[in-house]
Amino acid sequence: MEFRQLGNSELNVSSIGLGSVTFGREIDAETSFSILDYAMDKDINLIDTAEVYSAGGSEKVLGQWLSRGSNRQKVVLATKIAPPLGRERVLQFADDSLRRLQTDVIDLYQLHAYDEGTPFEETLDALNTLVEQGKVRYVGSSNFASWQLCKALWIADLNGWAPMVSVQPNYNVAIRDIEAEVLPFCADQNIGVISYSPLGAGFLTGKYTKTWTAPEGTRFDVMPDHWDIYENDASMRRMEGLREVAADTGISMVQLALAWVIGQPGVTSVLIGCRSKSHVDQAFQAEAMGLAQELRDRINALG
Repeated sequence: MEFRQLGNSELNVSSIGLGSVTFGREIDAETSFSILDYAMDKDINLIDTAEVYSAGGSEKVLGQWLSRGSNRQKVVLATKIAPPLGRERVLQFADDSLRRLQTDVIDLYQLHAYDEGTPFEETLDALNTLVEQGKVRYVGSSNFASWQLCKALWIADLNGWAPMVSVQPNYNVAIRDIEAEVLPFCADQNIGVISYSPLGAGFLTGKYTKTWTAPEGTRFDVMPDHWDIYENDASMRRMEGLREVAADTGISMVQLALAWVIGQPGVTSVLIGCRSKSHVDQAFQAEAMGLAQELRDRINALG
């Protein structure tokens, strides 16, 4: 396991992180605990959650696990708050997350999305207050465009506030928008990149075809509002291209997709979502396998 500094922070995070969107939603507490224990045994130290995951249920499950023994000292704990992002709501929701997580401090508190309805200065001032109060160590963002990151850094610098140290974007073989501006900006400004959905919520596992229909029982069948992100020609071309690479090499689409994003330049850590310990294993196998440059170049050129 490789550990990398997260942007301009003093946090060192594992190159594979554990996302917890499934905790309390798709898997119960005991199954979640076993996955967390297994991940820690394999030296994963970054755990990411959000107050919206299972209406706070994910944070509650994680808090129960963190309260056991020395678990809290082992992890870099990250959570997120969704809009609206007015000052009082940011401060209150941070307290709510701390209570559910059963901890005194959040290592990385992230804005889940940009809020056009609230003055950005108000939101960033609230985040800085949380840092000054010692409730949050560092602040970051999720799903931000490069101009939003730039604006956040400029406002923080102008006011002497805590700057954003990271961004959490959707990034995989099918969804590569961040390559145009976000990744170059983050490299220039030393912003950490914690990518999520390396398998495209199942889109890159081989289950999907050109029929544009989500197979029954898959995540996009259960949550169809997320399907439109992938239901486009570019994503479909890349998915089918990855299928061809898998057929030519004998390496599964899952292993190719994971190895590709884990090794992409500019990515600090890749969050994996788990419903079983085998999902942790497949990420480690992909990291250990790596990708020959020829294969990486072939996948980079898809679509």
